[in-house]
Amino acid sequence: MRDDPGKPPRTGAETHTAVWTGRATNRTQWVLAAAGAACLALGIQLAVSSTWSSGIAPLLMSVIGCVAAGLLMLFGTLAFVNVAVRVDGDALEVRCGHMGLPRRRILLTHVVGAEFAPRVTPRQWGGWGYRWRPEQGTAVVVRRGEGLVLRLGDGRTFTITVDDAEAGVRFIRDRLHLPATGAAAGA
Repeated sequence: MRDDPGKPPRTGAETHTAVWTGRATNRTQWVLAAAGAACLALGIQLAVSSTWSSGIAPLLMSVIGCVAAGLLMLFGTLAFVNVAVRVDGDALEVRCGHMGLPRRRILLTHVVGAEFAPRVTPRQWGGWGYRWRPEQGTAVVVRRGEGLVLRLGDGRTFTITVDDAEAGVRFIRDRLHLPATGAAAGA
């Protein structure tokens, strides 16, 4: 039996470049995005067919109000329709929405613990999106369900709702050589 000449011989000292990825989506927010698009369309319709006899000020206030509300609803919801999490040997990276913004990168050297949260709800964090609560830390919440909770070296926490969060926690603990119970570091 001969080795394939196109492949270099295996030495056993190769680096392990495994990556864990996770995603979560919230289809309900598409309804809110559609409502934002409707407000935007109403504002444009008012601007184009301005047959108001009451003056320009009420028309401008209506158009600006509808367009502003529509844009806020549209872009505010589309930014958090989904979240993508990627953990490699160096860092955890979170990207929100289809454009990947907002984005957060946390070096694994700053992580002292990782826990699985079986139930994270928008109600716990005050709604969907990128959230901060002084008593809880920071979170990216796109839907209700399981989540990954990182304990950082400065005492803060970072929570992400993501599918198969338990596998992500195991991957991070393996990378950091943490015990599987989660009861060690600082508990």
